[in-house]
Amino acid sequence: MTLSPDIGTRVRVCALSDLEVERGRAALFGSVQIALFVLADGSVHAVSNLDPYSGAHVMSRGIVGTRGDVPTLASPMHKQVFDLRTGECLDTQGKASATLRVWDVTVRDGQIELNIEEIR
Repeated sequence: MTLSPDIGTRVRVCALSDLEVERGRAALFGSVQIALFVLADGSVHAVSNLDPYSGAHVMSRGIVGTRGDVPTLASPMHKQVFDLRTGECLDTQGKASATLRVWDVTVRDGQIELNIEEIR
């Protein structure tokens, strides 16, 4: 899925109905890859599709879960677990901590939007 610029600083990414609950989708804006997730509670999260540990663009294929009340995403490569709200790695497994970039998501009229200024 490719992002299409909209008027102002917001970018319409896709319709909320294009996403499946707890299944990631990758979106491309220029050279920036973003992984999008809608959770069972209806919240939508956007994080970098780049796994900071493996260097592969695979986070949209990660496993969604929780740790307590924290929504999480596990890398499909080495299984590090990240907080979907902050991008913080919760499971460094003896490695230096890395984070996923996180974008603020707005859902307006059934459409998912991101701030274009944050993407660049």
